[in-house]
Amino acid sequence: MGEAAVAFLLEQVKAVVVGYADLISGAENELEQLKTDLALLKGFLKQTAEKKKKEAPLMSLEKETRDAVYVVEDTIDTGLTQAIAKKSKSIHRLSLKNVNLAKEVKSIREAKVKPLLDKFAAFDFKSGAVEDPLTDSKGDTPIRQNKVVGFDEEEAIISGYLKTKTEKLDVISIVGIPGQGKATLAWKIYQSHEIRCHFPIRIWVNISQVFKSRDVFLEILKRFFPNQDMSSLNFFELVQTVCTCLKKEKFLLVLTDMWSVTAWDEIKEVLPIENGEAKVLITTRDTDVAVESRVYRAPHFLKFLDVNESWELLKYEVFGLEDCPPQLSNIGYLIAKKCDGLPLAIVVIGGILFDQLTKSRSTTVSEWETLSTNVSGALQAGKNELLTEVLELSYQRLPNDLRTCFVYLGVFPEDYEIPAKMLCGLWISEGFVLARNGRSLEESAEDNMYSLICRNLLKVEKTNHIGEVKTCRIHYMIRAFCIKISKDENLWHEIKLSRTGALQPPVSEIKDSHRLSFCSNLSKFLMENPYGPHVRSFLCFYERPVEVNPEYISVIPNGFKKLRILESKCIIFHQFPPRITKLIHLRYLTLYIERLETLPEPITQLWNLQSLVVETKSRSITMKANMWKMVRLRYLKTGAAIVLDDSKWKGDAGQNLHTLNRLAPESCTEAVSKKAKNLKTLGISGKVANVFGNKFLENLHHLEKLKLVNSVTYEQTSEDKLHSLPPQNHFPPYLKRLTLTNTFLGWQHMSILAMIKSLEALKLKDNAFVGLTWNLGRDSFPNLQLLLICNTNLLVWEASIDSFPKLRFLVVKHCENLKEIPECLGTHLEKLEIDRVCLSAVQSAKKIEEANKGKPKGKFEVPFNLIVGAACDTK
Repeated sequence: MGEAAVAFLLEQVKAVVVGYADLISGAENELEQLKTDLALLKGFLKQTAEKKKKEAPLMSLEKETRDAVYVVEDTIDTGLTQAIAKKSKSIHRLSLKNVNLAKEVKSIREAKVKPLLDKFAAFDFKSGAVEDPLTDSKGDTPIRQNKVVGFDEEEAIISGYLKTKTEKLDVISIVGIPGQGKATLAWKIYQSHEIRCHFPIRIWVNISQVFKSRDVFLEILKRFFPNQDMSSLNFFELVQTVCTCLKKEKFLLVLTDMWSVTAWDEIKEVLPIENGEAKVLITTRDTDVAVESRVYRAPHFLKFLDVNESWELLKYEVFGLEDCPPQLSNIGYLIAKKCDGLPLAIVVIGGILFDQLTKSRSTTVSEWETLSTNVSGALQAGKNELLTEVLELSYQRLPNDLRTCFVYLGVFPEDYEIPAKMLCGLWISEGFVLARNGRSLEESAEDNMYSLICRNLLKVEKTNHIGEVKTCRIHYMIRAFCIKISKDENLWHEIKLSRTGALQPPVSEIKDSHRLSFCSNLSKFLMENPYGPHVRSFLCFYERPVEVNPEYISVIPNGFKKLRILESKCIIFHQFPPRITKLIHLRYLTLYIERLETLPEPITQLWNLQSLVVETKSRSITMKANMWKMVRLRYLKTGAAIVLDDSKWKGDAGQNLHTLNRLAPESCTEAVSKKAKNLKTLGISGKVANVFGNKFLENLHHLEKLKLVNSVTYEQTSEDKLHSLPPQNHFPPYLKRLTLTNTFLGWQHMSILAMIKSLEALKLKDNAFVGLTWNLGRDSFPNLQLLLICNTNLLVWEASIDSFPKLRFLVVKHCENLKEIPECLGTHLEKLEIDRVCLSAVQSAKKIEEANKGKPKGKFEVPFNLIVGAACDTK
């Protein structure tokens, strides 16, 4: 975790040197030396990240590094805060000599940074490189060989796959999260009578985290040469022997806990691809492994236990073969339900309940009732070596910079639906994301999110129409593990109430905290006038917006002056909180202000701000803050159209801005497009006809996503309508996604959009196009993959097979008049979603479905999916 923290601090020091050049007079040399030291420290930490085994001294060094980073950050931020406070009281420029920043930086370098460099320099990074504490790991979970619950249906499906005749070797993969029972299911199948009879040769191999193909090959040969030692064979002889043994045999090879695609690539080299009687069964936590190894079918994602299966397993864990006492039945059933169908969680909770039962049967009911109110808390509080052991395997497999991103997931409340953009934005602002391989911070953050999803440590909750993640969740058992690691690392504290109604941890103990998280009791916390000199993140995750007494709002900027992150859009503000602009270290700010007229000029003082999100019910707001002086601003999103009051703005910033949503048409000027020239995502709301009067859009050479909402205050007049689209060259040259709403264009204007050859997604909402007939004629959208049509009076849609040659996703909703969907569109479709359409349109969709059923599918092709909404006419 240390490498990302040091890298972030290094960037911060660089930004201070540039952004506060007028305030660091006298401290330049010390800051430059600090940059050099941090660069060296980052190099050492990169070496530690490459070590599989970390001895106690090295782990201690990493902890010292994290603590030193916090101290250095505090030192610099304190100096800057004091300097700016003094400067604001003087009409003259003030150097930092008065606050002794040079002296403080030198002191902290000598006391914290240089000793660390000396220790790292003296450390022998080559020692201990051979052994790895995970080499002999048990894998996913201990395999149950007695009572197995809930896998009967799964067993039948997988066994059916294994017994199915195929032309070539088939590979079946079972995918699931840690502790879901993948190995248990595989063992049950492996030992079943029908599989024993079907496969004369069965081979079981556990894949070690420290993968060595030689070990796997020797394990396979034990089945063929049980009384011979084959270890004397060189690698070439070993490979040839395995290939010869497997070439013509009818065998089942089970590979449990396949950790990486690289490991699979090495193993498959000895497998007889042309042997159709052979089968390989893989269990893995990594979806990428399952996808890469597939031959005839998609990976099998293991289901969770239902509540009855969960209760059956829990009863067995607590009572064995005895019956559950009646007084414990209802509360036990509730506890089982709260385990979310995860076998490992049920086994761990069962152990806790069994211990309570054996200690005192007289108090068991009350203890079980207490546990039922906080099952995840019981996982966190207990020793639970089994839980830690299983999840530790996945944790240790993570790249160093991804570990902090993973542990940070625990900061969200239990069962919280996490917006993907929020998660990535927080990771970036916290300094957990390192830009790599030429990708932006946002792209790198998304890579991290998808990596955790592929490793089954993060669950996808909702996706958009093309399968990109919109929201996700973390299983409470995994969250419990993250909280455990967080306590060791002092990453954050969740503020909650104890059984006695007191805040936990007490306000007096948050002085050394770095991040605070709330999902309730915020007002009670603020009433106690807390003070957190080291707190950098203040995170509020209420399910619904809440009112907070206005007099308590000022406690946040007064008590937490070094905040970098303020996630507060669940708090209802009635005006822009003025003292927020004093938090000059803010990088991430979200607010919910019901009625907002202006974003005030003092926001310009937040020179560190990277992300600003303001939700509001207002239709438009005036931005008086000068964006062209906010040098680090990357993401600006509001619930209203932003009118830029930029007539007197001066400054050269704007080039870092990549998302601006929403902008008022009157602010879509050529001057703005030249400042914000690197925009990738842009939303515009208002009288859209005004947008095309200049070169605003065509100047945005990096723009990929554009949303145009034709929003007018009163009933729409002919002047408000967008009568036509400008020529194709007036659009951004590399536009990939376009959304049009309420524009009332005739279908003949689609010819203009067809000329935008880079277009991959097109969404037409709320009468974006109107008219009874859409005949594409020779128009073609060569790269379009998603087409959404929602709420239009379209009656007849005529197209050809060349109209959308790459269309994968089609969504048609609220088109009650549409007679049918052109059957020729189904050639490459993966998903067709319809809702509120007439019977004949539903029938045409089902024809497309039938046509797709008979098509042969390649290895990586996705089966066609037809989704018929409840509002469709099906009679």
